[in-house]
Amino acid sequence: MTVVMQKPEQPEKTEPVEKAAPVTGVRRVSRSTLVAAILVAWLLLFFVLRGKQTLALAAADLTDLHHWFNDVNDSIGANRNSNPLFLYFFNEIRLVIDTLVTFVQELISQPPAGRPVPQIGWLGVVGIAGYVSWALGNWRVALLAVAGFTFLGLQGLWQESMDTLALTLSAVLVALLIAIPLGVWAGLSDRVDRVMTPVLDFMQTMPTFVYLAPMTLFFLIGPASATIATVIYAAPPAIRITAHAIRSVPETTVEAADSLGATRRQALLKVLLPMSKRTVVMGVNQSIMAALAMVTITALIDAPGLGKTVVQALQSLDVGTAFNAGLAIVVMAIVLDRVTTAASTREEAARRSGNRFLTWRRPLLGAGAVVTAVLVYLSHTYMWAAEFPGEGGVGSSIAKAADTATTWAQDSLSGLTNAFRDALTNGLLNPFQTLLTDSPWWLVGAALIGLGAVLGGPRAGVTTAICVAVLIGTGVWSDSMTTLASTVVATVLVMVLGIGFGVWMGRSPLADRMLRPTLDAAQVMPPFVYLVPFLALFGATRFTAIVAAVVYAAPVAIKIIADGVRNVPATTVEAATSAGADTWQIITKVQLPMARGALTLATNQGLIYVLSMVVVGGLVGAGALGYDVVAGFSQGQLYGKGLAAGLAIVLLGVMFDRITQAAARRAGA
Repeated sequence: MTVVMQKPEQPEKTEPVEKAAPVTGVRRVSRSTLVAAILVAWLLLFFVLRGKQTLALAAADLTDLHHWFNDVNDSIGANRNSNPLFLYFFNEIRLVIDTLVTFVQELISQPPAGRPVPQIGWLGVVGIAGYVSWALGNWRVALLAVAGFTFLGLQGLWQESMDTLALTLSAVLVALLIAIPLGVWAGLSDRVDRVMTPVLDFMQTMPTFVYLAPMTLFFLIGPASATIATVIYAAPPAIRITAHAIRSVPETTVEAADSLGATRRQALLKVLLPMSKRTVVMGVNQSIMAALAMVTITALIDAPGLGKTVVQALQSLDVGTAFNAGLAIVVMAIVLDRVTTAASTREEAARRSGNRFLTWRRPLLGAGAVVTAVLVYLSHTYMWAAEFPGEGGVGSSIAKAADTATTWAQDSLSGLTNAFRDALTNGLLNPFQTLLTDSPWWLVGAALIGLGAVLGGPRAGVTTAICVAVLIGTGVWSDSMTTLASTVVATVLVMVLGIGFGVWMGRSPLADRMLRPTLDAAQVMPPFVYLVPFLALFGATRFTAIVAAVVYAAPVAIKIIADGVRNVPATTVEAATSAGADTWQIITKVQLPMARGALTLATNQGLIYVLSMVVVGGLVGAGALGYDVVAGFSQGQLYGKGLAAGLAIVLLGVMFDRITQAAARRAGA
């Protein structure tokens, strides 16, 4: 067979033409235009349909769902000691946790049977705190721990502080027993990590209040249910950070261990865990901070400690007592944070110094153990070393000074604070709340679904639709919209602060060094603490909760935005500068647009933090869902409504989180 090869024809030479833009027939509409269109349509329909189909519900009114929740609660209470599920599961868990908590309390806070004081008195606790801090950190951390614990006694809050510490230690112990194995499992298995990640996201999205109502339903009120709620809240950070630590170990190191014949167990115990020790300790730190924050909130379900003192003082508007107890919580948080942070850095310091760091410490640590044992013996044997001496005069002075400052602020600054409060309330909060609460429910739902789909994509829109549908079913639609209004307004203020300070820190290393320690310290403090100073300034109003939420959420937003601005390539900034751009143009045209992923992530975190704080504000007159939850604990007939309000809070959190996370992914794409 003969193949004839032909010379291909040469194309005719033509004049070059410009490449035409593809014709699609439809011009792409930007997301900002769609958002604006949704808002305009909402406003137009609002003016026509205002006050219709709002699903308003009076504070004392209950829906069929609320009555059903009440009936379930009554039924569980009547059958708690006969139902096999409670007899052999929930009651057994409660018994184990209660035994652990009682044991720790009898060690350091509550007198056991036959003794007027705990097994270890104040002198022994201070000695143990100093020794452990020295062993894990250094002498500076030990000095801080001794001074901090002594200050708790001088405040007249020794037993309350030890009750809080006992619940925190019990919860952290159980949480770590669960979290570290799960974290290791998730770090070793991609499948487990994929399954566990959305669960952890959901758990970390829920505000602290939400954990309380289900715990009382299954475990009654008291220290046991408070500890179980704290365990559930404190475990996710440790799981997530442990999994990250395991995954961060270099693959070459693991392959080297495998090549030497190490089994999977040996690789885990001899390579993975030792190399990830520092990061795991950081996870322990985060669990302790989360546990302390939760333990103070569990005062609402009759948990003893500093949280109960703060709650009672807030409810009676006793600013001085609340400030003194809040200061004690801050001191304990700082001590626990510094000790665990020092523990995470000590290994690296020892490695850098060739382990000489440990060589000279070993005999001193042995001597310190002897001294600590002597102090524990004295506190167990002698009353003067068991009961903290004095009448808490320092605490009385602090409370009196706080009351005096409150009176002065209310007398001297009321004009300024009231003007600020009224301007923000009347100019921003009230109009937006009216738009949400006076619009027909279906109009608000359609607007939220549309915004969710535009900002986060189709999946976020579907999630929003589900959340809106269930919100309607909870029977607390109007209160949910009130909480939504406060949350959005507070988040807007958080982002204003976040962008202002975040850009400053991102552009100035000096500003970052100055502000970051303060922001880190602010993130250590539990939510309750933020309510006290603003209660003194603004009284018991919803505005107090909003301002406290802004101050509570701003640090995390500022840090995220600062890191995003700092990560903009220096070459890009230099190119803009060489092109003649001034500082304002560089910020608005280069750095902020290139850091839009960080901005969206900051919005996500700001919303979650704000929501949790706005709900806590139900204790100081914020009303809405926070009040419903608190009322459900204190008034039996409102338990069902409080449970429904807790569900509504979860739905708002999930909706915020899904939309903003999806938007962050789209911004970073």
